[in-house]
Amino acid sequence: MNETSRQPSYRNSRVLRWASYLWREAIFDSGRAIAPAFAKPNPAQWSDERLTAAWLGHATVLINFFGVWILTDPALFARVGVRLPRITIGPKRLTAPALTINELPGIDLVLLSHAHFDHFDLRTLHRFDSSTKVVTAPRTRNLLGWTRLREVTELRWGESTSISTRAGNIDVAAFRVLHWGSRMQHDDYRGYNGYLFERNGHRIIFSGDTARTDSFAELRSRGRIDLAIMSIGCYNPWIRTHCNPEEAVQMADAAGARFLMPVHHQTFRLSFEPFREPIERFELALQRTPERIALREIGETFVLPIS
Repeated sequence: MNETSRQPSYRNSRVLRWASYLWREAIFDSGRAIAPAFAKPNPAQWSDERLTAAWLGHATVLINFFGVWILTDPALFARVGVRLPRITIGPKRLTAPALTINELPGIDLVLLSHAHFDHFDLRTLHRFDSSTKVVTAPRTRNLLGWTRLREVTELRWGESTSISTRAGNIDVAAFRVLHWGSRMQHDDYRGYNGYLFERNGHRIIFSGDTARTDSFAELRSRGRIDLAIMSIGCYNPWIRTHCNPEEAVQMADAAGARFLMPVHHQTFRLSFEPFREPIERFELALQRTPERIALREIGETFVLPIS
């Protein structure tokens, strides 16, 4: 039986088990130590003449895109979830972020794929000011009302915008993914995006969260994709809304991506697959072309080779 053909009663039991786990983690897991990141990036040494990216944990990637500093789905505190006075109720990190919020360079652009707590962390977003611009999914701008972020652009699938920064312009286009965007139980009107962004003739995909979809093949017509940042975890039992590692590779291949950066694993316990399973399956899926793997561990840095 494959992952998409399980009986509803089985899936429901998995969901109930996960809900029970999440509740126990939120209440009782405060004493568990958080493991350090595998490596620590040094953005001060990155060249503005190159495409350089480091995985900070979960879906948070720091990118120097030829002088434009970008951060995807920033979540840099010990927990994600509902923020109450002095406490956050939600999953605790397994692995610390590779950089703290205070160690980041000045960020020109934040990309937000959707409003889920592990991708749209208001505690982190509160630390940016009006000098940082934001591109986000439809009907999520209002969540940023209490932050200092002022230039916020919502994009629907198929829409694009050009963002002006101190280092020049960057073009950002939103594309269709297979996920959902609600933050709480009753706000399922919120959107969810993948992004293709381009500068100096180079292109990067940030998939956000997505299940297997054919929309990545449509990106091939935009030109060569240098790097695809693909979520590879949280597929058991959530395969209807998250891809597995093999599907992530298939979608990146459909887009014609040269290098693949696997994210969304080893950071939070959000599903039942073992800690190392996503990256092991990802490596196996690319065993014939391992040189295409941009990085494997939290904190590692990738520099696009000059060609």
